Amino acid sequence: MAADPVPPTADHFAALYRHEGRRAFATLLRLLRDFDRAEEALHDAFRAALESWPVDGVPGNPVAWLVTAGHRRAIDRLRQQQRLTPLELEPPASGSNEPTEPDEVADDQLRLIFTCCHPGLAEEARAALTLREVCGLTTEQIARAFLVPVPTLAQRIVRAKTKIRAAGIPFEVPAGAELAARLPSVLRVVYLLFNEGYRRSGGVELIGVELAAEAIRLARTLVAQLPEPECLGLLGLMLLHQSRAAARVDGLGDLVLLEQQDRTRWDRAAIAEGLVLVEQALRSGRAGAYAVQAAIAAVHAEAATAAATDWRQIAALYDVLLRIEPQPVVALNRAVAQAMAGDLLGGLQQVEALAAAALADYHPAHAALGDLLRRLGRTDQARTAFAAALARCEQETERRHLRQTLEALGAGDAGGSGGPPGQHP
Repeated sequence: MAADPVPPTADHFAALYRHEGRRAFATLLRLLRDFDRAEEALHDAFRAALESWPVDGVPGNPVAWLVTAGHRRAIDRLRQQQRLTPLELEPPASGSNEPTEPDEVADDQLRLIFTCCHPGLAEEARAALTLREVCGLTTEQIARAFLVPVPTLAQRIVRAKTKIRAAGIPFEVPAGAELAARLPSVLRVVYLLFNEGYRRSGGVELIGVELAAEAIRLARTLVAQLPEPECLGLLGLMLLHQSRAAARVDGLGDLVLLEQQDRTRWDRAAIAEGLVLVEQALRSGRAGAYAVQAAIAAVHAEAATAAATDWRQIAALYDVLLRIEPQPVVALNRAVAQAMAGDLLGGLQQVEALAAAALADYHPAHAALGDLLRRLGRTDQARTAFAAALARCEQETERRHLRQTLEALGAGDAGGSGGPPGQHP
């Protein structure tokens, strides 16, 4: 005799919605071809699951069940409203419980990412729409992440959806030259999501665990379907950074910079996977900016101690990256690496120039300047630079670290900062 089904708990439903809801949404969007209808269908599906699963048990393929339930309810609603177009919205065959296979779900997620990153949409709208529709973040969460008013962010999302509908932007992964043209925007949005999770731009908590995990999940989807060198490089880069997550804050929630981290707490499995991906990307002969950044992260990951870090190799890799992306932040990191490799004065001069002009409002530039000045024993100048960094920083954990550094310098302790702050801690 079969055992009675174990009723799912509220936590089970919450976890399913958080981790699988957007996968079901992507397939519903393909079937219904409308963002609002797909969202409504997803909510209908979860309501149906709340009624059915405690009695019948959790199905073997919950995502397929949700898609079937949501699609059928959307069809019923459209019929009731007498707005059904049969050729466009064909219901699943009678008795079918699993209209979609796992590979199809992954394809639907990828289609949704590329739809949200269409070049016809404004850059800021691509990021907002991806975070909302692919990742399921609320409008309020996204607005906080990007430090914009909620109404402004909501308008961006509405305009993007309207543009997709009006322009007839297809729900598909493009091919050939169009794929090559759109892929950088897709990768940029995924990495933007990761950065916001890895190191929050504002608020109290330094790390947004779910944001970083969602970005890594999206990158895995990209690699599984499109194993391009830059997809491999991006996933490797994020895994290598995320491998340090457990060591980045101490028991009190205070920031621990890279030089001071307990490397025994680094995730060796994530490092091993990241190193393999970096090697694959570099061997392709088509390595781009993400693969080079991943190679830099790999040098850090392979160093047994901070003192054993091969800063000369890191500086050389930043030279390569600077040729690919001649951006001020890359130049800052290159200057810090040069200083750490032994040319302290040369690196200091470059950081001073960047903090005074191109990166005048970028708090890590002033923190990097303060750290190099501290290393040279120029305590008064270091204090001024750290104060400038504090004035420009909006993330509370980092602000607390900068205040502690200033207090230590004021007490005559030249070892309070750690570093190098120009790098990802």
